[in-house]
Amino acid sequence: MAHQTGIHATLELKDFFAKARNGSVRLIKVVIEDEQLVLGAYKELSRSWDQDYDFFILPLLDEHQPCYLLYRLDTQNAQGFEWLFISWSPDHSPVRLKMLYAATRATVKKEFGGGHIKDELFGTLKEDISLGGYQKHVSSCSAPAPLTAAEKELQQIRINEVKTEISVESKHQTLQGLAFPLRPEAEQAVLLLKQKQINYIQLKLDLEKETIDLVHTHPTELSELPRRIPQDSARYHFFLYKHSHEGDYLESVVFIYSMPGYKCSIKERMLYSSCKNRLLDTVEQDFQLEIAKKIEIDNGAELTSEFLYDEVHPKQHAFKQAFAKPKGPAGKRGQKRLIKGPGENGDDS
Repeated sequence: MAHQTGIHATLELKDFFAKARNGSVRLIKVVIEDEQLVLGAYKELSRSWDQDYDFFILPLLDEHQPCYLLYRLDTQNAQGFEWLFISWSPDHSPVRLKMLYAATRATVKKEFGGGHIKDELFGTLKEDISLGGYQKHVSSCSAPAPLTAAEKELQQIRINEVKTEISVESKHQTLQGLAFPLRPEAEQAVLLLKQKQINYIQLKLDLEKETIDLVHTHPTELSELPRRIPQDSARYHFFLYKHSHEGDYLESVVFIYSMPGYKCSIKERMLYSSCKNRLLDTVEQDFQLEIAKKIEIDNGAELTSEFLYDEVHPKQHAFKQAFAKPKGPAGKRGQKRLIKGPGENGDDS
């Protein structure tokens, strides 16, 4: 997805990248100015990487301006020193800037050289990017992924909540395919979305009443969509994605399941994951709402226009195999025979 915004690094920044990779520079700050990636600031080596970290990084973070930071670690790989790539996108910065920086992130990595980057870190608050925040990030990466370790989490829930004695006659309790019913106002919202009278629905689970409740249906532009994603709780979203594709104007319903990782309890993660498929079955079969794409995210910043377009219209990597002429029969072959077509002997018969 590099260069989708059309923004490139200046020659000066490219030259600085080349010099910095030799290891003499500890920190590089990159910003977007006049639709170009430019050098915002840099710091040379002082002490060890962890001693320099907060002292160098935190003063360069602007509460209203996103930026990229490349921080040199003290470890090396085959290409040289390893670097940490940090995307800073503060909550108080304009949405347009957040979207622009999110869409240009791949370009920065490509310009610097992806092989030098050991790890990536994204933050909206200084504590996310501080040394303590980075250490938490490293620890979380070694922990089980929140939604792919379903068996392990399900086992934990059974231990804590079910605790049934299993015998030949017992019935196993499971959270797979739970069907929490939609509240009437949520059902009405789905009908309005199908009629295209609204363009956004946000739903949540009421864990006590075991229902799916409507949060709101505020009109939402694509640029506002990342702000609709809560940072501390899971949600289901339906968004009417209006766009053009190959010259045609389209209005596609996209389902978004947002789960902010380990900020939610195991029980909440499992219930949201287990109710998702039954909710989609209800919406698609009972309400006949066609869903163009189902997406799972853990952060609203992922929802750029480029990301959504590529999800709904994935690029086709066509591979045309060359025609392979079949081999003839083994052994000796007879003499070649010339077969003439009609009219080649001077007649039409």
